[in-house]
Amino acid sequence: MTMSAGWYLRRLSRMGPREVGGRAGDAVRRRRWRSARPDCPSVTGARFTAVLPAGTIAAVPPDAAKRLIAEADRLMYGHAEFFGVVRDDLTDPDWWCDPKTGRRAPWGYAFDVPYRNEDAVGDIKQIWELSRHQYLTVLAAAYAITGNERYAERVAEHLRSWWAANPPLRGVHWISGIELGIRLLSWVWIRRLLDGWPGAAGLFEDNTVALNQIWHHQRWLAAFPSRGSSANNHIIAEAAGQFAAACAFDWFPSSARWRADALRSLERQLRGNTFASGLNRELATEYHGLVLELGLAAVAEADAADVPVPASIRLVLLRMTDALAAVVDNRLRPPRQGDADDGHGLVVDGTGTDRWASLLATGDAVFGRLDWWPTVTGTDVRTPLLAALARPYAKDGTVTRPSSRPAHFADAGLTILRGPGEIWCRCDGGPHGFLSIAAHAHADALSVEVRHDGVDVLADPGTYCYHGQPGWRQYFRSTLGHNTLQLDGSDQSVSGGPFLWTRHARSRVLAADTSEASDGGTARWSAEHDGYQGSVHRRRVELTAASQELKVVDEVRGPRRAVQLAYHLGPAIAADLTDNRALLTWTRDGEDRSAVLDLPGELSWRAHRGETAPPLGWYSAGFGRKEPSTTLIGTGFTEGAEGFTTVLRFRG
Repeated sequence: MTMSAGWYLRRLSRMGPREVGGRAGDAVRRRRWRSARPDCPSVTGARFTAVLPAGTIAAVPPDAAKRLIAEADRLMYGHAEFFGVVRDDLTDPDWWCDPKTGRRAPWGYAFDVPYRNEDAVGDIKQIWELSRHQYLTVLAAAYAITGNERYAERVAEHLRSWWAANPPLRGVHWISGIELGIRLLSWVWIRRLLDGWPGAAGLFEDNTVALNQIWHHQRWLAAFPSRGSSANNHIIAEAAGQFAAACAFDWFPSSARWRADALRSLERQLRGNTFASGLNRELATEYHGLVLELGLAAVAEADAADVPVPASIRLVLLRMTDALAAVVDNRLRPPRQGDADDGHGLVVDGTGTDRWASLLATGDAVFGRLDWWPTVTGTDVRTPLLAALARPYAKDGTVTRPSSRPAHFADAGLTILRGPGEIWCRCDGGPHGFLSIAAHAHADALSVEVRHDGVDVLADPGTYCYHGQPGWRQYFRSTLGHNTLQLDGSDQSVSGGPFLWTRHARSRVLAADTSEASDGGTARWSAEHDGYQGSVHRRRVELTAASQELKVVDEVRGPRRAVQLAYHLGPAIAADLTDNRALLTWTRDGEDRSAVLDLPGELSWRAHRGETAPPLGWYSAGFGRKEPSTTLIGTGFTEGAEGFTTVLRFRG
């Protein structure tokens, strides 16, 4: 995807004067760096001291260690999967090749590479992901647990290969700050986990190539922070990576300055990126997880280096952890809201480890769980490692944590209704997204997401892709791609590009009474938005415990307009649609389950599944992966309708 002149104008229109000035300075600096690349200052007597305390590895649960070693062995045989693409070339990877398209990114000055153009570069996410080196942290962790040097030797071989193939400022791996920040964090943990290996010092502190790479990564991050409308999760990854490296690799004349600047940025951006309630302002759940992982890793690094951390950082992370514990369903699955690209901050676990259970386990170890938190039964490798470095949270009498499980997050506009039989319903009445471009938002105002015992019944379809497939990108972030109402075939918010919204629908929650369902009564929520100019869409949701019934009522105030009302079913749900009634069936843990979905009779209903022209009837479980699922679409007009009422009744 090559960005047009119109896109650049739209993007510029979303920037303020300060951001424009900062980006202009960046452009000048990039031109100067093209011909004036400085050398890394000489380093003597460097030593790595940020090691794991004695006994840490022994605290890793045996089942988590088993999963990790199984994953490490797959990697040793060259096998891995990234974003739905299976690779078998990891014994000797080509760092510039996209295995999905077979294209190889061009060589050249980093800032000249057209990384958004898939025809020229390939799928940039596929190329970047391997070079985050998080698969190498898995191999390093396998060495730390087993003492088997073949894991360490493979890590060293790949790092030397990467450093040789990617000299500073050359090629695609020197374009994006989030990639540099996460890569630095990986290198810190690789060095820590390899500490018992005789070759560790020779790979890092006694290696001029490694020192040169570490220094240039930090110099780059200091020079080109994400700015203004782009200061979302990217800048937190940049600051966390730079801070971790400046703590653990404090061997350079600029290390103290880099550390102080990164800590200030991290503190400011964590506060700026997080609602007071603890939810991430991007309202994209996977980025809540990414930011929380990065923040916890940074605090652990500070404590390992005995660097004081502002209390506000720990407070934000505490609130983020409590918020996560509050919104997950009974299977510890959080909402599927906004963009999701499977991004992680620190990976030291094998396949099958539950990301959200791992984060809650770490939160318990660092902050202490509250009585209302869900029980976490899974185990992981990362929690004992981070807990060994991070100091336990010192309780502060001025900090109040929720005494009962929150269900309504007013600042984020997110409400969770819960009912018997593990009914879980997310209602969205919050801001469209974060900052002026709302990069990771979807046009999903007033959408609902309903699960029964952790199974998606009315599902958020997900994200699937970012670059290279504009039709799919548009569908998965569209209004029609969510469980809400569309007017005149238009999105509620106006897109100006794959990560750019030029007009944002404004939503407001009118009522949120979440207490009654738990007592056998009815929980209620209502909200409205102004995204359809000239009309207002208002939605009311009621969850009645006694009848296990969820009612959704949609009203449109304004002139006569064409309407499409969408309900996306999860991939496990089979639907038999007759007129305006759908019988839904699925199996959970070997047990057949069912529900009846009565749809508004004022609309004409059709079932769609796996359609491509245009896309309709799809579910993306993770980035780069999609599968057919059933979508029910009702079409008609708003004029004369008192409201469109949908009723979902669960059986037994």
